Amino acid sequence: MEHKQFETLVKEACQQENLPQALAILKACEEQEVAEVAESLTGQFALAEVEGEKRIYHVTVQENEQGEEQEFVEHVMNEGDDVIRFVAWFFDAMFEVKRKDTYQAAGKTYQQPKRS
Repeated sequence: MEHKQFETLVKEACQQENLPQALAILKACEEQEVAEVAESLTGQFALAEVEGEKRIYHVTVQENEQGEEQEFVEHVMNEGDDVIRFVAWFFDAMFEVKRKDTYQAAGKTYQQPKRS
């Protein structure tokens, strides 16, 4: 995917109100690999209230070495956060594009998460 196409896709996804709408934009992408990966993520997100925040998690089930299914959960963003957080996570987790580069394509400033 050319940088200009990437930039256009990121900006369009970031204009959406929430994660499901942004995911729909990614699924409709002309770049087949992006569309297929976005499609494969359908149904893998869960909402949970933790410490008073509504957090959106990416949930996958994989087999461990013993052949047992194990659930993996990754915090993607909080409900109400700017959708850029999901878009940056998507390109980082699925295509190894640095989050900073995705933020830059969207014309937004990336801030490193605070270490706890």
